Amino acid sequence: MRKMPVAGAALRLSAIVLVASLAGCSMFSGVGSTVGGWFGSKKPEPKELGPNVAVIGVRQAWTTKVGAVGFPMVADVHGATVTLASGDGNVVALDARTGAELWRASAGAPLSAGVGSDGVLAAVVSTGNEIVAFSGGKQLWRSKLAAEAFTPPLVAGGRVFVLAADRSVSAYDGKTGRRLWNQPRPGEPLVLRQAGVLVASGDTLVVGLSGRLSGLNPDNGSLRWEAPIAASRGTNDVERLVDLVGHVNQQDGVLCARAFQSAVGCVDATRGQLLWSKPASGYNGVDGDENNIYGTESNGFVNAWRRADGERAWSIDRLQYRQLTAPLVLGRSVVFGDSTGLVHFLSRDAGAPLNRLTTDGSGIAAMPVQAEGTLVVVTKSGGVFGFVPE
Repeated sequence: MRKMPVAGAALRLSAIVLVASLAGCSMFSGVGSTVGGWFGSKKPEPKELGPNVAVIGVRQAWTTKVGAVGFPMVADVHGATVTLASGDGNVVALDARTGAELWRASAGAPLSAGVGSDGVLAAVVSTGNEIVAFSGGKQLWRSKLAAEAFTPPLVAGGRVFVLAADRSVSAYDGKTGRRLWNQPRPGEPLVLRQAGVLVASGDTLVVGLSGRLSGLNPDNGSLRWEAPIAASRGTNDVERLVDLVGHVNQQDGVLCARAFQSAVGCVDATRGQLLWSKPASGYNGVDGDENNIYGTESNGFVNAWRRADGERAWSIDRLQYRQLTAPLVLGRSVVFGDSTGLVHFLSRDAGAPLNRLTTDGSGIAAMPVQAEGTLVVVTKSGGVFGFVPE
């Protein structure tokens, strides 16, 4: 078995319309059919920020366009290459140092998930439930799925792995698109219409299945271990939903992740053992450093949990109700985007503001990423911005 490099029959349902009261516009999906909307009282107004005092210098180096992003897009980074996608099916690879376009291709249909890449092969999933694979801007193959997918494919070890909305996991040959194996899983009535957890850890494929991190054999999908970060609770399907959401932080064989609106926890992936789990009410992923795990709650509070034991290191409310992205640890900062198109730099040691950047005002569409010293941010209207330290 090649060692995987460390990263990143249709079901029928009754026509039920569910609505989400989340500040972050996260949508629910019935297995096999998308449903969503809004309910509840008027959303709270974001907290006033006050003047920006730039403690660290950051400048905009370049900007370009990729097309409107109306799906749970995840930017993929390999070296200096950042691969992005737009909701209408365009897939674009950029040089993060200059913003120059390396290649552009089309999946031929709107997208529901992407982008996954190993630096050579890039893969996305269309709303028609097809995996589409590209290399150098050329389509290599496409393969039909039995269910929707909202998590970007994982491209690793010459294969493409897919986590579908029915919680099945599949593997495909990276060169031909031939399906190598499929492992079905019992499906709850609802899943989140956002990216889940699908990563490589050593020679193990690690998948978020409901509130559990599950380690699978990448050669056949068999289960090696399971570690629960959260357990279902509540009296209805929405309250029982504890799917793990991306981004996960991975250091020295330990994976830290968030269970939707219920917990943040860390798992030793070499042993499949839960190290700790703490209550948390956010809906986006986490990032971390050697000391802390960082994330935001659904009300915009930003928290730091101690990596060693999960105890709270600090918490701040200055970004309350700003609908934050998952964080990126960058230098001395933790970086978040918000729904108004601002990019916030907070200090890792106490959450103090370090700088604030503007984009195009349409809202930040995905977790910011870093490639070769450049911070890359994508907005909902499709603006792509490259920022570098001064």
